Amino acid sequence: MIIGIILYVAIIVFMIASMWKIYTKAGQPGWACIVPIYNLIILLKIVNKPLWWIVLLLIPIVNFIALIIIINALSKAFGKGVGFTLGLLFLSFIFYPILGFGDAQYQGQPAA
Repeated sequence: MIIGIILYVAIIVFMIASMWKIYTKAGQPGWACIVPIYNLIILLKIVNKPLWWIVLLLIPIVNFIALIIIINALSKAFGKGVGFTLGLLFLSFIFYPILGFGDAQYQGQPAA
């Protein structure tokens, strides 16, 4: 049980570090990834989506679709394709660190 808790906390810390690095690569403050709501505002800024998309993230069912679109835009902002988006969606504990710690460079905001 203790080993499971330690492993769980280690994965969470690693994912936070990955998101911190992604935000930093995009020219945003890394600490923003750990502040609730504000992290979504900065993420929307990174992927060039309007601020009112936060409302979409509050609507059940619609939030899944909006999140998929945001994650796809994040992947495109770093020069990755649809396959990488699927990786971010289904194997996030592998693909977010690849995006954060790998050689992917932020290429600017994708078109709205």
